[in-house]
Amino acid sequence: MTIGLAVFYLWPIAQMFYYSFTKSGPFGGQTWIGTANYHALVDEPSVVQAVVNTLVYTAIQLAGIPLAVLFATLLNQRGLRGRSIYRALYFLPVVTMPVAVAMLWRWMYNGDYGVINYLLSMVGVRGMHWAADPSVALYAVAAIGIWMSLGYNLVIFLAGLQGIPAEYYEAAAIDGSGAARTFLRITVPLLSPSIFFATILTMINSLQMFDLAYMMMSTPSGASGNPALPRVRTIAYLFYQKAFVEHDLGFGAAIAFVLLGFILVMTFIQFRLQKRWVHYG
Repeated sequence: MTIGLAVFYLWPIAQMFYYSFTKSGPFGGQTWIGTANYHALVDEPSVVQAVVNTLVYTAIQLAGIPLAVLFATLLNQRGLRGRSIYRALYFLPVVTMPVAVAMLWRWMYNGDYGVINYLLSMVGVRGMHWAADPSVALYAVAAIGIWMSLGYNLVIFLAGLQGIPAEYYEAAAIDGSGAARTFLRITVPLLSPSIFFATILTMINSLQMFDLAYMMMSTPSGASGNPALPRVRTIAYLFYQKAFVEHDLGFGAAIAFVLLGFILVMTFIQFRLQKRWVHYG
């Protein structure tokens, strides 16, 4: 196990760290340039925009967690008919290939014949090119991200809800506690470990988001000619562009290493802050 960890995790990280101090030649090979790539990160406008895009996308995904908690609470009601069907439908996007999801939503977001604009036209509202308008494209992609992750978070929260003893709810009902008060005073505190776990996973996955942005912004030929790309391009997308499209492996490695460090710092901060709001038992 230790050998596998070193070969498949620690060694690639060490290589990436080394490459971040080099510059690739036109025919391969690396030249040591010191910290020039890291200095270029600060001066590159696309890096700053990618960081902002990634943080906004991550914040929107984290804002979707309360929605998953609410849906999980509703699906956990014993009197709800067809609970298994609803759970399967919510989980379906999780097991669907991202390429298929992107193709579906690109059709729905299409400004000329998309379903969303068609429905809006039925109530007299003029639609837009949702995935090509720089002012709304990032939010449109983030909405897909919430839709895709909702089912996974539901599974986590449903498992947490089923671990809450029914005696707490019975005691609350005897005391005359309403549904909203019971939810805020019993369900949310006892579900906080599951919420914390989902928050960590959502943050890490959102900071590394690439495939959805790539598929939504690419043209049918594979080229990234979407005018909204600069407002949607994430850090992981920029890493791909610099390292594999522009063949600047050193600059791409610097981006990847900074992203890794940022994820580690954010995860550490969340673990430190969990003592203030996570209740175990």
